[in-house]
Amino acid sequence: MQSLPIGRLVAVCSHRAVLVLLLFVILVGGAVACSMKRLDVTTDTGTMFSASLPWKKRSDELARLFPQNQDRLVAVIDADLPEEAQVTARELADRLRGDTAHFQSVELPQQDPYLVRNGLMFLDNKTLASVLDTTVTAQPFLGGLAADPSGRGLFDALSLIALGVSQGQADLKNFQPALNAFATTLEQAADGHAQPLSWERMLASDLADLGGKFQFVVTRPRLDYGSFQPGGAASDAMRRAIAGLEFVRSGHARVHLTGDVQINDEEFATVAQGMVAGLLGSLALVTLWLFLAVRTWRIIVPIVITLVAGLLLTTGFAALAVGTLNLISVAFAVLFVGIAVDFAIQFSVRFRAQRLSCGGLPGLHDALARTGDETGHQILVASLATMAGFLAFTPTAFVGVAQLGLIAGFGMLIAFVCTLTLLPALLRLFRPSLDHPATGFAVARPADRAVRVYRVPILSVFTFLAVLGAVLIPVLTFDADPLHTKDPKSEGMQVLRQLMTDPQSSPYGAQVLAPDLKQAEILASRLSHLPLVDDAMWLGSMVPEDQPAKLAMIQDSASILLPTLIVPTPKPAPDAAALRASAARTARDLGGVLDKLPPGDPLRRIQSALDRLSHAPDPVLMAANVALVRFLPAQLDQLRQMLAAQPVTIADVPPSIRQEYLLPDGRALVEIHPKREMVGNADLHAYVAQIRGIAPDAGGDAIEVVESATTMVHAFVFAALSAIVMIAVILLVALRRLLDMALVLAPLLLSALMTVILIVLVPEQLNFANIIALPLLLGVGVSFNIYFVMNWRAGVRAPLSSPTARAVLFSALTTGTAFGSLAASHHPGTASMGRLLLLSLSCTLLATLIFVPALLPKRAIDDR
Repeated sequence: MQSLPIGRLVAVCSHRAVLVLLLFVILVGGAVACSMKRLDVTTDTGTMFSASLPWKKRSDELARLFPQNQDRLVAVIDADLPEEAQVTARELADRLRGDTAHFQSVELPQQDPYLVRNGLMFLDNKTLASVLDTTVTAQPFLGGLAADPSGRGLFDALSLIALGVSQGQADLKNFQPALNAFATTLEQAADGHAQPLSWERMLASDLADLGGKFQFVVTRPRLDYGSFQPGGAASDAMRRAIAGLEFVRSGHARVHLTGDVQINDEEFATVAQGMVAGLLGSLALVTLWLFLAVRTWRIIVPIVITLVAGLLLTTGFAALAVGTLNLISVAFAVLFVGIAVDFAIQFSVRFRAQRLSCGGLPGLHDALARTGDETGHQILVASLATMAGFLAFTPTAFVGVAQLGLIAGFGMLIAFVCTLTLLPALLRLFRPSLDHPATGFAVARPADRAVRVYRVPILSVFTFLAVLGAVLIPVLTFDADPLHTKDPKSEGMQVLRQLMTDPQSSPYGAQVLAPDLKQAEILASRLSHLPLVDDAMWLGSMVPEDQPAKLAMIQDSASILLPTLIVPTPKPAPDAAALRASAARTARDLGGVLDKLPPGDPLRRIQSALDRLSHAPDPVLMAANVALVRFLPAQLDQLRQMLAAQPVTIADVPPSIRQEYLLPDGRALVEIHPKREMVGNADLHAYVAQIRGIAPDAGGDAIEVVESATTMVHAFVFAALSAIVMIAVILLVALRRLLDMALVLAPLLLSALMTVILIVLVPEQLNFANIIALPLLLGVGVSFNIYFVMNWRAGVRAPLSSPTARAVLFSALTTGTAFGSLAASHHPGTASMGRLLLLSLSCTLLATLIFVPALLPKRAIDDR
């Protein structure tokens, strides 16, 4: 390497500074134009892994066959009353169905007519009997409401209750919750604050919540993967539609967005926000470190220009090499700046340490040439070794990091070229002063002596740390769950956390594709008996069980209820006078039986509220009428439908549900839900292992989480071993001594083992986001070590007080500031990346500044 004419190259670029600058302007302009024309960014996480992986093939096949299960934007609605949630869901769905520009499909899974009609038959026999008994007991009450579905009919029905109490024939024990709710609504209406009454809760009591407290509007939005928020336009359109809904405006209903589209969009936005905030926050400190390193803006500006030019050229290479960046490969910019700044600082600090042999420009030109001779081959070896470390990731099946390795690897070569050509030209044009006394670290001279004196204890301590790190490697775990790297305070994640307690809403579902329905039934039966599986749904799950017994109970109740519920001509709506008269009459009737009611009976409250309503103004009465019976007709109609239930088979399941489980070629899907929330890797792996014990070809989200983690870990292990081998070969060729190669690799491995110790002690969990610190550790670590070892070969006696140590320290501070600012991000994944980068960089700096000087052979230095 020493024989390469790098000094001559630097001298030529310095002599032809203006020409070099113009050439780079042309190259950078071409790179920018190419990037604008050809470079794209995709936020499609499906492109992160090789399509040839077996689990990825299964995942892609399931996504192709059941596209309705992918890329969903879900509106989750909760309201004060179940009916308000249902109405809000229907209104929102109607509005979104008309917006074909933003939505491909819109579904209301809980309000499918088939499920509503057969709702009673999906109850177990004991619960069904209880519901029917209660409903039959309320038959006189319901019959009166069916004939007159208004406040007048309701008040008249209450008079019948008063009659029953007077005759001692009214058993109201099972109706206390309903009567209390009714009393509260009447009191609010009498106070002039009428609120709707929930007839679903009145008639079904606790069963009203069996279907869950939320209503869902499930959509498949049209996505723009060229945007960092592919579903942003659709979510904005949905929010506009939500803002105009009646119960949302009144505050009675709340609508929140979740689903994979919403969660991913929020993550991209949070990451971008964190990156911008970190950039702004670190800019001042980076400038400070550069100033302390070189002490003049005449060098800082050339460094910044060189970095920007190199970054733009690398971006142009990315446009030609890959065309489309993914969510990991976009990080090449961060890695490039973090490592390329080291090359520029090394060159600039060594340049400023040069002594002018003569004044003026010729002296400046000679100083640049000497700097090229002294440092050019060191920077070349460092760039080649770093390049090899990054390129080792390109053969892996983890496409995201493979792209990153390719771009960042060639970026190191570009950084070398820029540092040895453009930077000298800019320094010649900016004319900084030389022979600066602060280019080294005079205060570090005692440290140089101390390291040599205490060499054996220092090496013993680091040997112990290396052994401890190696022992702790098996303790390391990889968090496979991407949900753990997302912002828990985002809307999508908060809603998802609420839904995760329901197995049907769990994000850890799995799917198996069976050859036919018969095999699906067998498979579902076996899977549903697994300890960690709550249920295994197939098309047959949409057909109620034990239909003969249930239908017999329903038909017995229907024979009593339907004759009174089916009223051809209900009474017309009453006016205020009719309502007042009915309220007064019922108040008198109830007043006559107050002595037969216990002190806390809700009928006492009802009597008092009715008495006040009978004297209220007409608007108050009419508002009370609307509030009391708004949801009554729909509830009575639903009750009629359920009482008219008929036997159903798989053939009766409608296409809207059938397509979720059955393909046109007869293959059938089995959908598996976990029994409990997955609280860690052990739970998730055990759940997946149980499923695979029965269905080895299972796919779905839970399988993808486990398999993608395995793919990533294997990719990084393979890449790390390959990188070390490639770096070793390059060092051996460049340095031509096994000892020198070992002196560079030993601190690199030591820093990795010390990082393991810190990860365990802090602790810091390895995950999808922060594992990117590994290539950075290799890149920065090998560069720092090469400078010290090659300086030792050149005869430097005091490495810690040399300009190289100063350059290494400030390069590390600059890199650490840029990356460490990420640790303050509100996004857990970004913050964990920042923390791990700081940990690994600290270990690398410690190994370079203490372990390397102690490791360098003492006799060889003294002999020089």
